[in-house]
Amino acid sequence: MAVPADTIFVVSGLPRSGTSMLMRMLEAGGLPSVTDGERSADEDNPRGYYELEAVKRTDKNDGWLDGAGGRAVKVISQLLANLPDSRSYKVVFIRRNLDEILASQKKMLARRGESNDSTDDEMKEMFVKHVDEVEAWLQNAAHMDVLYVSYNRIMADPAPQAARINRFFGGFLDEDSMRAVVEPDLYRNRAQG
Repeated sequence: MAVPADTIFVVSGLPRSGTSMLMRMLEAGGLPSVTDGERSADEDNPRGYYELEAVKRTDKNDGWLDGAGGRAVKVISQLLANLPDSRSYKVVFIRRNLDEILASQKKMLARRGESNDSTDDEMKEMFVKHVDEVEAWLQNAAHMDVLYVSYNRIMADPAPQAARINRFFGGFLDEDSMRAVVEPDLYRNRAQG
């Protein structure tokens, strides 16, 4: 089965939630991605970020969408509302334990020599509020068809999650190849307990 050329496949979620891993799964499964390679792999994302800088400017210039049909693009949750409703999107929104996201962000900031003045509790509260707002918005966004997946479940057992994503996208992905790129060794910020 061929990739539908008119559909834009979107991977979304909070930063550090597993969006890059999910992009890699889709690419391995046979779905080409829209990236520019400007942000290269590093210790925080050793397999790459799978980003397109133009996504950050979609509210001012959405021309990059003209070449995005039949491909996957990463759009973090804060930028989803900038995607014009004149097009249709299949969105896989990845959720992850918030304590793990916070731990991952702290390590990344420390490696970059940056800091965050907010406490973990303040950050967690902001994340919860933001995700609640985005999910409420998505319920009313008729141009977005959404599937929610769990990073933690993918890492524990990728097969059923790869199957869910494949069904949602239309059944053209290679699930064995998707599962094969999930690397438990890269699951470095696990929640305790």
